[in-house]
Amino acid sequence: MLVGALPFWEGLRHRAGIQTAMAGINAGVVGILVSALYDPVWTSAIHSKADFGLALLSFGLLTVGRVPPALVVLLAGLVGWVMAMGV
Repeated sequence: MLVGALPFWEGLRHRAGIQTAMAGINAGVVGILVSALYDPVWTSAIHSKADFGLALLSFGLLTVGRVPPALVVLLAGLVGWVMAMGV
């Protein structure tokens, strides 16, 4: 479908009906991604306020601090390991 619509995309994207459909599709995708994050990730990883704080800090580093994702993963893993050791 994408390959078939690609040549006409410039004309299609200015139509109000297509814009409304794309907004609905985007909202549906965001909902699916949030539910995929919640069930396996959130329920198995966030058990305390400290876990939530680490997740919030990591999110802030990614979005506000623009820290590279690989570095955030390493830092979060290190902090999580220290938290698990009870230090």
